[in-house]
Amino acid sequence: MLLCATLCAAVGHAAPSAQEILAASDAVRNPDFPFGLTNTLIEYRNGKQTDTSTLAIYSKADKSSSQFRSLVRFVEPARDANKLMLYSGKDLWFYDPANKASIRLSPQQRLLGQASNGDVVTVNLAKDYQATQAGEEDMQDGERQMRHCYKLTLAALTPEVNYHHIEMWIDTSNNHPIKARFYAESGKLLKTAYFRRYQKQLGHERPTETVIIDGLDPNWVTVMRFSDWVKREVPDAWLQRDYLPRFKPE
Repeated sequence: MLLCATLCAAVGHAAPSAQEILAASDAVRNPDFPFGLTNTLIEYRNGKQTDTSTLAIYSKADKSSSQFRSLVRFVEPARDANKLMLYSGKDLWFYDPANKASIRLSPQQRLLGQASNGDVVTVNLAKDYQATQAGEEDMQDGERQMRHCYKLTLAALTPEVNYHHIEMWIDTSNNHPIKARFYAESGKLLKTAYFRRYQKQLGHERPTETVIIDGLDPNWVTVMRFSDWVKREVPDAWLQRDYLPRFKPE
């Protein structure tokens, strides 16, 4: 009986799979309902600010794929105000009201500093990558605190995603994503990101800042700061390419 109880307890507390850990970290980063937020990007070179941009982002998950669709409105600088990006499925469209044309973009294309177009939209990594566990490690997070983490290796399921493969560290105690390394198909390290400044937002502790460091030049850093989180309706019409010329900011 004692052996049975021990075995049953072991089964009942089986370690989560790598894919389950990744999905849990997605839930930390992303609400499971439509929402909006402000993303402020700041680029630094050798410790000095060189550029900045502010985006209003509206996101909701697609019912069929569970992957997010997002509308991004440029707020600042003034020269970019009210330009739009639409990320729907694997398609990314850019709309400039000045010439009333929408053009297709690559998610990998650089938006500002180390942040690509695909970095600023909401993404559930577990829908685009196959995760395998590469052990557990103690590591320093973006605020110089030690964390005990699962280390996952993520392999792209389709060629359309931002990165060929990713290494990711996720806190074993609460599924908080802590650090990620993003790689090209060649194996080149493109960038390293730290997820930090966790705050209670929309019902859960979520990272409100991502620090992105260039894979070759550690003095080239881009910070993404997330604020103004709000649960809100995101009409399906907003997420259609044909609607972009008619979109009016609230």
